[in-house]
Amino acid sequence: MSTDSATIRKFLKEFFGYDSFKSEQEDIIRHLVAGGNAFVLMPTGGGKSLCYQLPALMMEGTAIVISPLIALMKNQVDAIRGFVSGNEGIAHFLNSSLNKFQIAAVREDLLKGVTKLLYVAPESLTKEENMELLREIKISFYAVDEAHCISEWGHDFRPEYRNIRTLVNEIGVAPIIALTATATPKVQSDILKNLGMQDAKVFKSSFNRPNLYYEVRDKVEPEKDIIRYIRQNPGKSGIIYCLSRKKVEELAQLLCINGIKALPYHAGLDAKTRAENQDSFLNEEADVIVATIAFGMGIDKPDVRFVIHYDIPKSIEGYYQETGRAGRDNLEGRCITYYSYKDIQKLEKFMQGKPLSEQEIGKQLLGETVAYAESGECRRKLLLNYFGEVYPQENCGCCDNCLNPKPRFDGQWEMWLMINLILSLPEKFKLEHLANILAGVDNSLIKSYHHDRLEEFGMGSKHDAKFWCMVIHQGLILHLLDKEIDSYGLIFVTPEGKEFYENPRPVMLIEDRTFSEGVDDDEDIPAAGGGGGGDQTLLAMLKDLRKDVARKKGLQPWVIFSEPALEDMSIMYPLTIDELKNCQGVGEGKARKFGAEFLSLIAKYVEENEIVRPEDFVVKSMASRSEGKIFVIQSIDRQMALEDIAQARGLSMDELLGEIEAIVDAGTRLNLDYYIEENLDEEVVQELYDYFRNEAVSGSLEDAMNALSDDYEPLEIRLVRIKFISEVAN
Repeated sequence: MSTDSATIRKFLKEFFGYDSFKSEQEDIIRHLVAGGNAFVLMPTGGGKSLCYQLPALMMEGTAIVISPLIALMKNQVDAIRGFVSGNEGIAHFLNSSLNKFQIAAVREDLLKGVTKLLYVAPESLTKEENMELLREIKISFYAVDEAHCISEWGHDFRPEYRNIRTLVNEIGVAPIIALTATATPKVQSDILKNLGMQDAKVFKSSFNRPNLYYEVRDKVEPEKDIIRYIRQNPGKSGIIYCLSRKKVEELAQLLCINGIKALPYHAGLDAKTRAENQDSFLNEEADVIVATIAFGMGIDKPDVRFVIHYDIPKSIEGYYQETGRAGRDNLEGRCITYYSYKDIQKLEKFMQGKPLSEQEIGKQLLGETVAYAESGECRRKLLLNYFGEVYPQENCGCCDNCLNPKPRFDGQWEMWLMINLILSLPEKFKLEHLANILAGVDNSLIKSYHHDRLEEFGMGSKHDAKFWCMVIHQGLILHLLDKEIDSYGLIFVTPEGKEFYENPRPVMLIEDRTFSEGVDDDEDIPAAGGGGGGDQTLLAMLKDLRKDVARKKGLQPWVIFSEPALEDMSIMYPLTIDELKNCQGVGEGKARKFGAEFLSLIAKYVEENEIVRPEDFVVKSMASRSEGKIFVIQSIDRQMALEDIAQARGLSMDELLGEIEAIVDAGTRLNLDYYIEENLDEEVVQELYDYFRNEAVSGSLEDAMNALSDDYEPLEIRLVRIKFISEVAN
């Protein structure tokens, strides 16, 4: 058929209503219609789907679109049917979600030649009955969508994708168009080789998304930070990615509690709920979707204004594709990622059960992610370099590192030393190994190669290995160094690097950023953070008030409110009982018992000093009572013996008391009188109670044990402390 520009543009206007193509779309379509194989590398939002949808509508026969996500096929089919009204059969999907009557309808339309696009999962393609059906029809071409799934080095490897070429040969050979939004040179090579289409014409669009802002934040109190950000951007649509289903559920619930319309999305939800939540997000009934990476592939929502990664992604490719879902309308798109090295260690631990080859690949990809997160270099430059594209500008003006640049230094000597080391070695090595040699790290791998005997060993020991990794990463960006594609991760010196080695010149490097350890998701995260940083004037006034209240009530000051509670008040300026309850260690009982005077003082202080109250700090927390804690509370209410509760929970007595203390310290009142009266001497109870009322300078169990353990049993001290805090403090 004709592939001239006028004909193709006529079909574009007729089917899709557009007057012109984006980027290389027209060249790709012309090449495919003419019978050529094509490899399309185009960023999210670049218009990949049109590159196979329009040729399918133009050409004789049916285009087979191989797609990895069954959940999205219906959306894509509905979209095509929307463009071509009055012909429901023009597009179909064939997968495990169909019943036998629906499959019969698809079969009938295919055999009649009505269907121009058939979406299938690679698993469906392997079924003999489907292969037999496809052998009976004329296939115009095969479109392999999300083609990065073919490569083990891709961020979403699917083993069944590697069989596509074999299936094509068995069903019937036709042109192939492979499409992906992310592929490093290594992944690109892998895809072409596996599909047996090394002759394919490669169409590669720029990976630069100028409208996206990139930022990596220290993962300290991320929930509070996320809520603050969303409240500052009301009504804007966003996606938050988490690595675990549990975190997706928790975060979605926390956002809802804080008045944000959010829904969860992950593979553990039933198909109906997933579809409903996805539709609610697309239809703007929900502002935020909290999801695992199962969400987003092929979602055509142009006005996503922010993409937040609660957890650092496992690869740069995954990160790029997920952030690419922001600002597809070329308007604002903010990409915020929370990072702590603790998350990296957790991901490394998850890899341990996998085959060694997978572990090796996973570690390499994760190492690239760490380098991106910790780098002080322009993030746009880092991303584009990863995909083999040069970004010439020094400052993009649209990432955290460019807006808040760290000072640069002349790293001429450091770069020369690294290149000298690489050139002196008879074999090629990975980045970490080279860094360890110069830093003088004496590990087993260094010794096995006798690299501890090299003249260069420890020559750069005034810096640590992390610094030398940074030098290598920036050498890669400057194209003085490169990585081998086939043996991924092995560093070599480029011709430009050899020229630099012979004629050194100044090279401006920038040191990596530093991050805190971050939070551990397995630990309870307090509703609001203490640790200083609040209004010191207000804090002093609150301490004075606590002292007065304690004196009037004949109690120790710590019984009224703890130091962390006062620090939270000085940060959050709570004005209501509900807001006060968000401070650490302040439960309902304590807030109502002692809160009025403190709230009055804070309200007066806020008014007199014209303080704009940071309401976004006041984050409502979910009740953090696990089923185990609820069981303990209910069992004590039923006056069960503590030994029986411990046995039922599979705990030692010491562990059970620890749980009870955590419940009471968090502000819940428990009545253990029934157990204390039966097991403790009345006189001992009174003496210990008087100690906590009159002598204890803090509520600390450790302080009490140090002061009392010579005269009383640990069990006695702990039980009476629980009784005292429940009755007086809570």
